[in-house]
Amino acid sequence: MDVKTFADILGCDFYVGVPDSQLKPFCDYIIDTYGNAPAHHLIAANEGNAVGLAAGYHLATNKIPVVYLQNSGEGNIINPAASLTNKAVYAIPIMYVIGWRGEPGVHDEPQHAFQGEITIELLDVMDINYFVLERETTEDELIRAMKNFRAEFERGNSCAMVVRKGALTYDKKLSYQNENTLTREEAIRHIIEASGDDPIVSTTGKASRELFELRADHSHDFLTVGSMGHASSIALGIALQKPDKKIWCIDGDGAAIMHMGALAVIGTSGVKNLIHVVINNGAHESVGGFPTAAAKLNLASTARTCGYARTATVDNSDDLDRELKNVKHFDGAAFIEIKCAVGARKDLGRPTTTPIDNKMNFMRQLKVK
Repeated sequence: MDVKTFADILGCDFYVGVPDSQLKPFCDYIIDTYGNAPAHHLIAANEGNAVGLAAGYHLATNKIPVVYLQNSGEGNIINPAASLTNKAVYAIPIMYVIGWRGEPGVHDEPQHAFQGEITIELLDVMDINYFVLERETTEDELIRAMKNFRAEFERGNSCAMVVRKGALTYDKKLSYQNENTLTREEAIRHIIEASGDDPIVSTTGKASRELFELRADHSHDFLTVGSMGHASSIALGIALQKPDKKIWCIDGDGAAIMHMGALAVIGTSGVKNLIHVVINNGAHESVGGFPTAAAKLNLASTARTCGYARTATVDNSDDLDRELKNVKHFDGAAFIEIKCAVGARKDLGRPTTTPIDNKMNFMRQLKVK
């Protein structure tokens, strides 16, 4: 279905969410339509944040907001959906648009498998009515579904459109760029050279894929799949238990702002052996390159405020090498923000090891009994 037809039938004028590759036609259309107009569209830090923004919109307008997300983000909406918007509390109706990754019977990456199995079950548990949008769904079918949804909205209930792969199309393909010249893959190459045999925890998405392809010995790397925004917390957990090892975290800007409270925990933990590197291209690149709020932030300054002992921002390989050398033997929590370009190799592969194999090899390298 053409995404404009889909949006017209939804009949809403406020959209907020976290981008998803399966919803790329939808996200491209919303950005193309509203541009930088926060009164109509915002890319949220995380899905729970999106629900809060949507609730505020409804309170101010008595209209129905749209919250869009990948199904992996359902976990982030559970708290506000159950304790804020549910009809037993404030009865704030929300229209969810959910990309169904890991749908049973459809091949996908391992981090989507279980979430895909329980996508519908979670909606049932949260008392959210749903309609599954397919390639074959007709306009009449969608109109009937929305008629039923509007009756639910009147009762204070939320509803969801669960979007199967290929169900939405948009004839325009937007391209997202910035003015930075250093690529993420080149930055990771420099980090590998500086870290040597030190353990690295990398965030989900293309950063881990590039790390896997660049490093011959994968036993030193924990390639976080899923759990966006939690790589730095995993790294802190390791660093606190292995004070004799320097632990590196390769993070992304979208992941870092998704659960930014982790910065405060790391900065005030007293950890001495953690190097937190955030590759900031101002984009959710792994799901289509959609912009993040980090494009307008100085993340190193934020980390300094949160208590990191050493922070820096770099945007070229010479400054990066100099800072990597400085933090290698620094005694304290260190933070490097690397300003990078948007983009990756078209032939970028994916890890060939399973998450379980990755875990076991990494733990053996840490000498965990």
